[in-house]
Amino acid sequence: MRIALAQIQAGTEPAANLKLVEEYTRRAADAGARLVLFPEATMCRFGVPLAAVAEPLDGPWADGVRRIADDAGVTVVAGMFVPSDDGRVTNTLVAAGPGVDAHYDKIYLYDAFGFAESRTVAPGHEPVVITVDGVGVGLSLCYDIRFPELYVELARRGADLLTVHASWGTGPGKLEQWTLLARARALDTGSFVAAVGQAYPGDEIAKVGPTGVGGSIVASPFGEVVTQAGADPDLIVTDVDTDEVQRVRDTIAVLRNRPALVDADRAESRG
Repeated sequence: MRIALAQIQAGTEPAANLKLVEEYTRRAADAGARLVLFPEATMCRFGVPLAAVAEPLDGPWADGVRRIADDAGVTVVAGMFVPSDDGRVTNTLVAAGPGVDAHYDKIYLYDAFGFAESRTVAPGHEPVVITVDGVGVGLSLCYDIRFPELYVELARRGADLLTVHASWGTGPGKLEQWTLLARARALDTGSFVAAVGQAYPGDEIAKVGPTGVGGSIVASPFGEVVTQAGADPDLIVTDVDTDEVQRVRDTIAVLRNRPALVDADRAESRG
């Protein structure tokens, strides 16, 4: 399957950011991509009040993503913010395309490195796998990537390709951690990992919060770097051979070899 990672630099105007979604989706579709991935906070970058821009999943911004995906005949996944019942918002991925109309709310909130996402964002609770051209695609957002149990669960639910949509924070070693974590989640599950982030916006905007470092990456099921972007806006288009996933899972059988203790803990946490 051919996929595209749209490493954009989102601003604070949702309408302008939707135009970026349209532009990059058209370019990706012209290049033969069937799945186009946009970063977390594509609707509006961090560093401004999110409640003022949040819209419901049947609002104009999400409908705009659906229209773009429908016009291009591809599946698009992009980050947005949705009002929550408790006055906060949810940090959400909207996924739209042929046979796909789904969303994922970020489970693990970024209360780290001096930032408290949970003050303004309500957590999600349910992992989400969509199907694109017969391939299971597991969705995740940014800080989720530090929690391998989510990716194991997505793989158990049928995902061969795991996507991470981020607006990664800057700081010493942060880009290296991003790359390492993407490769580690691929090894944890024997899956392809496509991790798309916001481009680096410059020092002034970077001071206001996690607004991106670039470095979007595709990792193979063996944890190898298939391709990686730099810091600037970019469109990565690459092919992933999902038949390789089963071969790797047969070779490094970490999913099958997980002990009964792990499964028992998992069942107890659900109960």
